[in-house]
Amino acid sequence: MIPFGSQRALGQDLATHLMNTHDNERMELLDVRGAVAKDLHGAFAEWELQAHALTRCKNYLYSLSINPDPAQGPLTSEQYEDYIARVEDRLGLADQPRAIVMHVKDGREHAHVVWSRIDAEAGKAVQIAFDREKLMMVTREFARDHGLDLPGGYDRDGHRHDQLSLYEKAQQGKTGVTKEERIAHVTEAWRQSDSAKAFVRALEERGYILATGKRPYVLIDIHGEMNALPKLIDDKSVRTKDIRAFLEKDFPIDSLPSIEEARKLAEQHRKAREAFVKGQRSQEKVTELQEHQAKRRETVQKEAAAQKVRQAAETLRLAAKQQDETHKFEGRFKDEMDRIKRQRDLNRPTGLAAFLGRVTGMNFLVKALRARQDARRQRQHGQEKQTLTDRQKIERKELAFRQRMQRLSLERQLRALDRLEAREMKSLTTKQLADERAQERDRFLHLPTLGRKQRDKTTERDGGDDRFYPDIQDEFTRAADSGHDRHGDDDSGDHGDRDFRSLFKNRRNTPKKAPGKKKDDDRDR
Repeated sequence: MIPFGSQRALGQDLATHLMNTHDNERMELLDVRGAVAKDLHGAFAEWELQAHALTRCKNYLYSLSINPDPAQGPLTSEQYEDYIARVEDRLGLADQPRAIVMHVKDGREHAHVVWSRIDAEAGKAVQIAFDREKLMMVTREFARDHGLDLPGGYDRDGHRHDQLSLYEKAQQGKTGVTKEERIAHVTEAWRQSDSAKAFVRALEERGYILATGKRPYVLIDIHGEMNALPKLIDDKSVRTKDIRAFLEKDFPIDSLPSIEEARKLAEQHRKAREAFVKGQRSQEKVTELQEHQAKRRETVQKEAAAQKVRQAAETLRLAAKQQDETHKFEGRFKDEMDRIKRQRDLNRPTGLAAFLGRVTGMNFLVKALRARQDARRQRQHGQEKQTLTDRQKIERKELAFRQRMQRLSLERQLRALDRLEAREMKSLTTKQLADERAQERDRFLHLPTLGRKQRDKTTERDGGDDRFYPDIQDEFTRAADSGHDRHGDDDSGDHGDRDFRSLFKNRRNTPKKAPGKKKDDDRDR
């Protein structure tokens, strides 16, 4: 098992990545704990709000990927739960809000667990220190208790399995060439070369241009991707100073193109090739993905339509209920006043009692008393009616607020689908492009030989800078001839290759230059 954990922000991007069904054969959201929303985008949005409202924490999430060894079989649900519980206990994340997502990619099952680092009750973020060492300890203990073998690199010397950086992952996705393949290409060229010129020629044959930036020697491939040369030579005995000493005589730094100049040259070569080497992308996979996305979106849209009908019915039911309450309330008051009136009529004095009441003024007093009682009842009725009206108003507001939150939740889900669909389509396009480039890698891979920087006489007279003039005419012609030798003259060959060779022949009389101003502040990795 290989765990990889990191503290991070940008929860919406992470949710989109985890919900991406194109890059994964299967995606299952197992659990969301500590959030009102039951989807990743909603849960991560809640945790981000807590982080901003309660703390100054920027990396409010802790993301962990759990990759079991396929050779030892997948883990059971109980084993996943045990491992996650051990990690929570060791990192201090027990009872913290979390989400668990299961992926199956290329037949390999693995899990992603994302915790919120924000302790809402304490109003602070959980501090996580030395998490890599703690994860390694948990992994060793887990492997021991469950009878699993430790992966290579998890021995007691503290080394761990190498993880690709985000930059390396992006390079691999864009070019279709893995980090190991790059290292193999350059290491092979290094070991086969007995001179600097032979080494640079071998690099060019493998599709790399030697350039310079902040570091003395870097390589630019045909896709414009940059790597430091010493990092691509798989030989621990070879140091950066050895490489510099080996190259600086025939290829001094001031004679090399800058990173930007090399990228322009590679772009020129690549565009010329891609314009004439046809690589048709599979529209079938695009259509299949669009159909899958349409079905998934249709589910949310149906829920939105059903929600609209349901909310309208709720509003009508509440209005009918309140109207009935008001009608009954007014009816009870009217019935009570009618009862009192009937009672007074029955108790009205007659005969001598009525005469004495008029003579003594008792009738006037009784009438005044009853008027005061009626006024008090009317005031009490008005207060109770106002209370009822206020309560009904609150009920309407609560219903409106709840319905608005429900609508916003669905709108958020639709926005999340927009991001997810864009990510899935980008993943498909990137994979197709990488496959195309991998298939075409053996075609005209040789990049133009780099000439030295020359001083243009005109610019020298005007006080200008050195300009780099690569000689690409012979190289394009040689690449075309080599392609011709590979494919032969058979008419059944690749017509795109013959068109590409004819392009180079037509360019022989009009070679292009790739001038560019040297820039030493390029960022290299």
